[in-house]
Amino acid sequence: MRWLRRRGRHLAVLATALLALPLPAAASQAAAASPSPHPAPYALVPQPVSQQAVQGQGFTLTPRTPIAVLSKNAAAWGVGTYVSKMLAPATGYSLPVVRDTRTRKNAVVLDPNGPKSLGAEGYTLSSGKHGVVVRAHGAEGLFRGVQTLRQLLPAEVESHSRQPGPWTVSPVRITDSPRYGYRGVMLDVARRFYPVEQVKRYIDQAAAYKINTLHLHLTDDQGWRIAIDAVPNLTKVGASTQSGFTGGTNWYYSAEDYKEIVAHATSRFMTVVPEIDGPGHTQAALASVPELNCDDKAKPPYSGFDVGISLYCLQDKEHTANTSRFLRTVIKAVARLTPGPYIHLGGDETPQATPEQYGAYVKAATEATTARNKTVMGWHQLGQAAVPSGSIMQFWGEADDRESIGTPQETESIRFVRNGVAQGAKFVMSPSDHAYLDMKYDVSTPYGLSWSGYVPVQKSYEWDPATSTAKLDGTGSIVPAQQIAGVEAALWADRAYEGSNALPTPSTRWPEPHAYADYMSYPRLPALAEVGWTPQSARDWKDFRQRLAQHGPRWAAAGIGYHAAPGIPWPGTVKVVEGAHSVETGGKALDNPGGSTSDGTGLVLWAPNRGGNQTWTFTRQSDGSYTMTNKTSGKCAEATGGSGAAVVQRTCDNQAGQRWKVIPLDDGEHAIASAGSGLLLTAAAASDGATVTQQKSSGSALQRWTID
Repeated sequence: MRWLRRRGRHLAVLATALLALPLPAAASQAAAASPSPHPAPYALVPQPVSQQAVQGQGFTLTPRTPIAVLSKNAAAWGVGTYVSKMLAPATGYSLPVVRDTRTRKNAVVLDPNGPKSLGAEGYTLSSGKHGVVVRAHGAEGLFRGVQTLRQLLPAEVESHSRQPGPWTVSPVRITDSPRYGYRGVMLDVARRFYPVEQVKRYIDQAAAYKINTLHLHLTDDQGWRIAIDAVPNLTKVGASTQSGFTGGTNWYYSAEDYKEIVAHATSRFMTVVPEIDGPGHTQAALASVPELNCDDKAKPPYSGFDVGISLYCLQDKEHTANTSRFLRTVIKAVARLTPGPYIHLGGDETPQATPEQYGAYVKAATEATTARNKTVMGWHQLGQAAVPSGSIMQFWGEADDRESIGTPQETESIRFVRNGVAQGAKFVMSPSDHAYLDMKYDVSTPYGLSWSGYVPVQKSYEWDPATSTAKLDGTGSIVPAQQIAGVEAALWADRAYEGSNALPTPSTRWPEPHAYADYMSYPRLPALAEVGWTPQSARDWKDFRQRLAQHGPRWAAAGIGYHAAPGIPWPGTVKVVEGAHSVETGGKALDNPGGSTSDGTGLVLWAPNRGGNQTWTFTRQSDGSYTMTNKTSGKCAEATGGSGAAVVQRTCDNQAGQRWKVIPLDDGEHAIASAGSGLLLTAAAASDGATVTQQKSSGSALQRWTID
């Protein structure tokens, strides 16, 4: 679970003029609810490289609309069949898939004969009154383009039952290709077993956002999930437990089950990466194979929640040979079942391993992997040992690591990354404080943990893989751009239950694995998909949140139990100022530091957590202004003095300094002005601990606040 290391657009002139005026009734009513969000143009996620609106009508599907495939290639034909089946439930149409030699009118045309310059996944899409043409250099690019096509149709197209339509494709011209070739998601099936159908469901959901890699965490202390014929005890014993559960008899994938998952992923142009973890995270193996233990006695199966509790015996030649033989057997079997190029070898959280023991594991595991013509993949800790050039390391470090770069106190993780770079490794970026889907959105999230901080949607979106191993100011990146393979979101599952801050009890409620995955992945997985696909220069949080909001109805139609995260203007929601809210700017929240109960405590910004110290109750006053009362302290936000004066909390007395005018702006944001001075609530910086003052309107983004 990667948690041994714990850590605990410019204001309009009109708005400026309004600040100096009392709020009339009409204005106060406008301030009470944000304007209904306008649907973002096309609302495509990930954002294409280039899109151009086309004048005129879109193309409307009818029951007789053909899907014309301009190729005899079986994979391209398969994309055509996929489109027909995808559209059938909601439209009620059985659209015919036909082979053709030229583009025809009044059809959905799939042309895999596009220029080589598009690359394997690039595509163009043009739609208008007379049809739709998706063109790519091969079937994979067609499939990525089809995901954009479905987003140009009404949200109801995602429904599993017939809907009324009409089914009109918005008119547009798009040219698109990905930033990174590796865009993955990891599913932890070891700590919480996902049945085959639920894995396939997750594949479909991820593929809709152009994710092209499924990393399956198949083994850990809590379970061994893939059958190895030569070692039957691995599933007879090792698959009998999960985190919080014992007594299982079918909590694993047979060879046929695994082939079914791989085949389904392949049909969605998704590569499966199996992970056989080691040399730690191995209790399930140690419970199944006695000779992997130094005393040659099997460990008991484990259903708990700790990490760093296990290690293959690598203390002597005999047991090192046992481990090496075991790895060769397992990796040979898994490699035969896996057509993709990678075997993930784990490699993290082994505090009890000496450098010699760790090196012995890496040598045995990498030799077994390369012998099967597979590329070595593992967590960034593999960098402490010798690895083959071209190996893939997955970096899950966080802010502490970035802060240490270039200092005498560089963390182990940074040293291991440096070693990996020197050995010619490439890197998949999965920083835990941005890309770990099991991190709580905020204090109210029922599942997961927060050892890497809370990860609201904005934080999962606002990062750049190119600087994820750079200093906090974005300079000094350790991993050169050419050695970054891509990004991966990771969904761990050892705390996949309600009340996850504490260990479970007999009354704890456990959601189905797919329900946990839905809630924790949506809306953050689409955010991370855009990080991996869209050029950094084309990404913007304010634009993204508008587009993302339009996907809520799609997920509802598809039966995805997503989290309607704050900060996103979901359609149909009315934001009322009255009541309790988090008040945020620049990705940070207005915070009563430390939950102070003292008068005069200066307010600051801090990473959002939705806790009491960041909860402000807005109470409307007779003049249309509001008081803002902190939930933890019961004291009111107060501005006194002139421009630049700190905003503090004091015992509520309803004086002018404690009353605030809330003025709606575009994008669902607000200006918050002191009723006493007319000055704006302003943050000094978008960083933890930044002071909050009152200032004249300056056009700063840090004078625009969301009230959620």
